[in-house]
Amino acid sequence: MTTTPHISMQKTLLELFNLSKNFGSIKAVDGLSLSLKKGNVYGLLGPNGSGKSTTLGMVLNVVNPTSGYFQWYSGTITTHQALKKIGAIIERPNFYPYMTALQNMVLLCKIKECDTNGIEEKLKLVGLWERRNSKFSTFSLGMKQRLAIAAALINNPELLILDEPTNGLDPEGIHQIRKLILNIAKMGTTILLASHLLDEVEKVCSHVIVLKKGVKYYEGPVDQITVAHGFFEIKCTPIEAAIHFLESLSDISEIQNEKDLIRVFPKNDMKPESLSKKLAEAKIYPTHFVWRKPTLEDQFLSLTQT
Repeated sequence: MTTTPHISMQKTLLELFNLSKNFGSIKAVDGLSLSLKKGNVYGLLGPNGSGKSTTLGMVLNVVNPTSGYFQWYSGTITTHQALKKIGAIIERPNFYPYMTALQNMVLLCKIKECDTNGIEEKLKLVGLWERRNSKFSTFSLGMKQRLAIAAALINNPELLILDEPTNGLDPEGIHQIRKLILNIAKMGTTILLASHLLDEVEKVCSHVIVLKKGVKYYEGPVDQITVAHGFFEIKCTPIEAAIHFLESLSDISEIQNEKDLIRVFPKNDMKPESLSKKLAEAKIYPTHFVWRKPTLEDQFLSLTQT
C-alpha cells in the first residue's frame, strides 16, 4: 500500500454530487458523491456490476448521467478542458497492430496535439523502450497494457484513470502493472483505479471508495478501513469464567467461542494492554492472547453484506 505525504492544502481534482445513472429500471449508479484530491491513489472497489465503469464513463463524458452532476478542478474549467489534463484507460488498448510501439505513440501525439519529445521517457517508464520498434501485434497482453499506460501518460496528466488494468493478465503481468502504478504515484500523479480485486487495492492504493450496486458504502484511507474494527483471540482455562467476565464488560460488542478459542470484538479502539489488564484484575490469565487486524476483505464483506 502506498503512503501519501501530508499535503496541507490538497487541490481538489474531481467532485461528484449525488450522481446517478439508470439503464431502464436498473440503477447502475445511485446518488454517488465523492471527492478526489491531488496526490492520492484511489481505489474504486466493488464486485462486477457495482457501477465502477459507469461512474468512470460519466466523468469522462462517454455516459450521460440520469441525475446529479460532477465538476473538475472545483468548477474552474469545463469537462472538455479537464480531459486534456488527464489520462485514461477504460477499455482494451486500441492501437494499430501493424505499426510499431514507437509509430503508435507518434501517431497518438499528433491526435492529442502534444510533443513527441516525451515518448522515450514514457516507454522507458513502462519498460518498453527496447521494444519500441516491435509491431504491436507481437506484444503480449501485459506489454499491450503497459503501452496503453505509456500512451495515457504522454500528455503528463495530473490524474490517471485506470479501469481494471490487470484483467486477464498472468501473475507476472499483474506484478509489473502494480509496480508501474506505484512508480507513477511516486512521481506525483494522482490515480483513480477501478478494480474488483481487494488485494490490488490494498497493495496499491492509499484511499478506497467501496461500491455495491451503485451505492457508496465507504470512502476514506485504506489504513483506516482496515484498523477500524480489530478483534482479540483468547484461550484460557476455565473458559466459562473468561466468557462470563468478558460479557460483563460494557465496551465489548460481541463474543464468539469456537473450539475453545474466544474471539472478542470491542465496540471501539480498545488497546491490547487495556483488555489484558482487565483480565489480570479478574484473575484470568490467558495462554493465548492475540490482537487481530482485519483484512480489507473482512471489512469489505462487513460493509457490503446485505
